Amino acid sequence: MLIFKIFRADEWAALRQDGETTGAPVDVADGFVHFSTAEQVAETAAKHFAGEENLFLLGLESEEFGEALKWEPSRGGALFPHLYRPLRLEDVAWAQPLPIENGKHQFPAGVGI
Repeated sequence: MLIFKIFRADEWAALRQDGETTGAPVDVADGFVHFSTAEQVAETAAKHFAGEENLFLLGLESEEFGEALKWEPSRGGALFPHLYRPLRLEDVAWAQPLPIENGKHQFPAGVGI
């Protein structure tokens, strides 16, 4: 199952340069890397990245993380995937810009539904 991470341009650049990351500041503070499902990622963008440009959407295969990925309740009891190890560049199946149009982030087809 594909899960998603939104990174700011500098966070994505750091992952590409260093080969791994403990995530964005919120991830470091919480002690795990936050991900969203296809159904959750648009709300994540609206709640945590409203109006931000220069974002990247990363797609990752949840099965690749094994026991390091935990599904834990958040927002109203919904289960969100959390990674309890550094995120490695090799974990990323794909990445693409997440543009804004008319104040709203534009997700690829099938994502952010």
